[in-house]
Amino acid sequence: MAVLSIGQVRIHPGSVSREEATREAADILQSAGAVTGAYFDAMLQREETVSTYMGNELAIPHGTNETKDAILDSALSVVRYDGGIDWGGERVTFVIGIAGKGDEHLDILSQIAILFSDEDDVARLKAAATPEDLYALLSAVNQ
Repeated sequence: MAVLSIGQVRIHPGSVSREEATREAADILQSAGAVTGAYFDAMLQREETVSTYMGNELAIPHGTNETKDAILDSALSVVRYDGGIDWGGERVTFVIGIAGKGDEHLDILSQIAILFSDEDDVARLKAAATPEDLYALLSAVNQ
């Protein structure tokens, strides 16, 4: 099953708080049937312990290992905030929520890490005009 569908990709012109961005990531994952309502709290818990800021304007909020039972299926949510988010002192443009069943999140994380390690790729992701364009650039995560 594909972990990312077009309905799980959004672009916002403005900015929100880190908590609001995490809430949207969790809501998208829940709407996709990947997590229960408990996952948002798990994401916040993880953030309190260790920041999920990854560099190159990317944050990957996800739950703690103790809350694996809140994950029903593997899925991603991708939201670009063109106004930027203050993520614990770092500027974040992309918030990618991850729910991984079993160890699947490790594969998904590595795909995203590869994509965001290349500044040209990040520039292309930032330049994508529509969610459809952004989805097309991210479709490698479904392989």
